[in-house]
Amino acid sequence: MTARATAAKPTAPTPAATKRQAPRSSTAPAPSALLAWYDRHRRRLPWRAEAGRTADPYHVFLSEIMLQQTTVKAVGPYFTDFLRRWPTVRHLAEAPLEEVLSAWAGLGYYARARNLHACAKAVVARHGGHFPADEAALLDLPGIGPYTAAAISAIAFDLKASPVDGNIERVVSRLYAVDEPLPKSKPRIKALAAALTPERRPGDFAQAMMDLGATICTPRSPACPLCPWMEPCTARAEGDPARYPVKAPKGEKPKREGIAFLIVRADGAVLLRTRPDKGLLAKMTEVPSTPWGARPETPATHAPLAARWRPLPGAVEHVFTHFALTLSVLRADVPARTPAPDGHRWVHPSGFDREALPSVMRKVLAHGRIGEG
Repeated sequence: MTARATAAKPTAPTPAATKRQAPRSSTAPAPSALLAWYDRHRRRLPWRAEAGRTADPYHVFLSEIMLQQTTVKAVGPYFTDFLRRWPTVRHLAEAPLEEVLSAWAGLGYYARARNLHACAKAVVARHGGHFPADEAALLDLPGIGPYTAAAISAIAFDLKASPVDGNIERVVSRLYAVDEPLPKSKPRIKALAAALTPERRPGDFAQAMMDLGATICTPRSPACPLCPWMEPCTARAEGDPARYPVKAPKGEKPKREGIAFLIVRADGAVLLRTRPDKGLLAKMTEVPSTPWGARPETPATHAPLAARWRPLPGAVEHVFTHFALTLSVLRADVPARTPAPDGHRWVHPSGFDREALPSVMRKVLAHGRIGEG
């Protein structure tokens, strides 16, 4: 029998083996190429300094806190309004927290507003109203984590620091075809981003990475032919850049339920109250409700006053970071002279804008057609 006849039949490579053998570019990503692209295509944003100008640390701080888990489009009007109300960090520190929460209402993730205010007070108390040009000192401030400290260090002070937001995470994971799923791959992505960061113009480099992810290296259908790093990108060489970053499957959010008590006085005022100082939506304004749990509690034990209740059709649905909420709404119409129970207050719809009403409570009011007409 010949050697050809006795040779083992070759087996087809497994998908994993095929992936390991995918073509990889021998060209390293050049920071200079990205910076040249950024000089031509940089986005104009309300908080971003013009080319050649030094960024205001307060503007960077404010925008970075607002942009956490929130889109640029949504943040723009809030950023402008905050600067109009509180043009410096000292003005923000001196503002009552209730006013800051009211101005933040609708932007979501309200712990950010409380952290924003606490940080402003700390900057004034510890650093005379000036953000420290030191990443470690920034990390020591309340509400500032590693990402925000790195962003302020790089963008405001041009220090060699490597902030990694969702856009940068996507760019880096595609450049190097990082196979490990998020969030476990975050340390490696952070290290790769740091290795890319140049000594010269680190602030512009960080913003260039953000812009590249936001406009070219998008989550779906990335515009690879327009990318300044098309050649060194391993994911593009493999032919499937949208596969990255690899994400672990998400579990279903727990579900909670509750009953909201929408009480409307004959003059149109609505009964509201302030939530506790700690916990979810701390110190925000709310329509009174039962506790939110796996099943709604008995309404009679939590209604703020005795009234004739009628259920409104449908329900209010709202998704928080860690759970999904369904609120049934009971409405009662009461006489104009009805006193507010302890811990509650009557607020006319014309005064809603001065209240720190989170999105879920605005949904409750809209569900009851409050403020229409």
